[in-house]
Amino acid sequence: MTPSQLRVTPTTAPDAVEFRKPQISDGVRLWEIAKDTDVLDLNSSYSYLLWCRDFQDTSIVATVDDRVVGFVTGYVRPEVPATLFVWQVAVDEDQRGRGLAGRMLSNLLDHVALQGVWQLETTISPDNAASIALFTSVAHRRGCAIERQELFSPNDFPDGHEAEDLYTISPQNAS
Repeated sequence: MTPSQLRVTPTTAPDAVEFRKPQISDGVRLWEIAKDTDVLDLNSSYSYLLWCRDFQDTSIVATVDDRVVGFVTGYVRPEVPATLFVWQVAVDEDQRGRGLAGRMLSNLLDHVALQGVWQLETTISPDNAASIALFTSVAHRRGCAIERQELFSPNDFPDGHEAEDLYTISPQNAS
């Protein structure tokens, strides 16, 4: 098989997608999906293996026919244990435009709510309209407020990285 044959995932109906906790064996696939986005900061392949091992309860993968086609990685912030920080959201190119990212986030939020998590944070660069729309949509669908504030400026990074704004999603009455 050629590499392109390995990565092809047929576009499927939404009900054909299953959600589960990541496993160590998923780490390579998470790295591949992140790399193929050409948008996400690509972490080392080692870090994706660690995400799948150490953050299973705060991350999720979407599969079609047992093949990982999307993921959300996150962790609970130790200093704010009711807050899930979403590190990355990625969807295989063949599954984009079908609402999978939002479904993964909602599924993960339902799961972590059972652990006492009721607030979500993520960082998004100001020019990433797709991510801003995704998180704004998740907030609205869940009846939550969404707030944005500057977190990191380009001067905070050593490598010319663009600014990152902090988005916080929480229930309307959580002030």
